[in-house]
Parts: sequence; structure tokens; C-alpha cells
Amino acid sequence: MNDTTSFAVFLFPQAIDTLGAVIKPYLTDVPPVGPHIVCSAIDPAGPFFTLTVQGRDSEGNAVEAELMLPHSFIRLVVSLHSDHDFGFGVRKKAPPPVASPS
Repeated sequence: MNDTTSFAVFLFPQAIDTLGAVIKPYLTDVPPVGPHIVCSAIDPAGPFFTLTVQGRDSEGNAVEAELMLPHSFIRLVVSLHSDHDFGFGVRKKAPPPVASPS
């Protein structure tokens, strides 16, 4: 099992509107879930809520950025574990066990 944990940080709609085009490149918008920022680390301590995000520069090199947002912009933080699907979509059910002949 892979123990990689990341975070989905949801902002209030007013925060997204206030930040405008600056925040758009960091948003992931999945229709059943809504816009959120996927982060490799978060730090809610201090005067700002710090989000560490992973990305790629124009040449394809890995880059890391820290976004520092006011706490009042944060609506919800969800811990994501790599061994589970994320979202509210339809999940596949396991087939019922086959009854053994008696």
C-alpha cells in the first residue's frame, strides 16, 4: 500500500472571486466535487494558511510553490490518501459472494 498523503483544499466562492486569475492555475475543478487546490503539504499555523503545491514549469521541470492565503478564505481541507478514490461519484460495488452448493 502506498502511504502518500495529499490534501484537497476548498476555498469559499468569494475567495476564488477575490483572487481571480491569480488562483485559477492552481485550481482543479472536478464536476461532482467542485474547484479545489491539491497540495502536498499544508500549514495552518501563523498569520496565513500555507499550501505547498507541486507543478511543472514551461520546460517540464518539477517546481514547488507555496501559496499563503488568509484563514478566512479556507472552506474545507480533505486529507487524500493514494489508496482511495476521491470524490462523490458512483463507486463500484464488489460482486456479492457466490453461495456454495449444499
